[in-house]
Amino acid sequence: MPGMQALPLKTASWPGWYAICSNKGRKTEKSQDMKKEKVYNEAVSGDEGFAPGDGYPSCDGEPCANVSDETDEATDTLADGEPAAEADAAKALEEAVAQWQDKYVRLQAEFDNYRKRTLKEKMDLVQTGGRDVLLEMLPVRDDVQRAVDAMQKSDDLEALRAGVTLISQKFTEALRRKGVTEIEVLDKEFDADFSEAVARFAAGDEKKGKVIDVVQTGYMLGEKVLRFAKVVVGE
Repeated sequence: MPGMQALPLKTASWPGWYAICSNKGRKTEKSQDMKKEKVYNEAVSGDEGFAPGDGYPSCDGEPCANVSDETDEATDTLADGEPAAEADAAKALEEAVAQWQDKYVRLQAEFDNYRKRTLKEKMDLVQTGGRDVLLEMLPVRDDVQRAVDAMQKSDDLEALRAGVTLISQKFTEALRRKGVTEIEVLDKEFDADFSEAVARFAAGDEKKGKVIDVVQTGYMLGEKVLRFAKVVVGE
């Protein structure tokens, strides 16, 4: 402006300018720290009045579940269920044991009945097994009795000899019908499977090792030796 004198500007020195900037930075940091502390205090004061385990008012916009109470309820339910499960298991075990005991008793009774029945059948077989053989022998016994009576009344030796021969043939035929046959060993090589040597006599080279006499006739019942033949073997 006219009439006014311009005042010279004084240039600030570098150390003074740095101090001013530093003071402004510290004020800004302090303001931010105060804001953070305010937010923290508000958050802490908002939690007052809630006991541990209580639901909080903000869990994604919905009330939070009381985890502590649910855990306690689950524990109580599990504790109540364990005695019931044990009781059911004990009952099932008792029923299984009873079933096995019943089966064992029944099986033992059945086996005892089977043993008694088979024993009775064996005794009956022993008593009546020879019935058929005895029935076959009775006619031969009758013939022998008649021959004895004839010997007392007659002196005809030829007739008596013929009668005895007939009885022997009849007896042999009765044995054959029952599967009993004589073992033919005379003049054959000695076989220990069918014969029993009771003596040895010198009989020359031709009779050496052969049966030269039969002391007692042997018999076969089917394919099994019923009685071994007692023989004399030449040497």
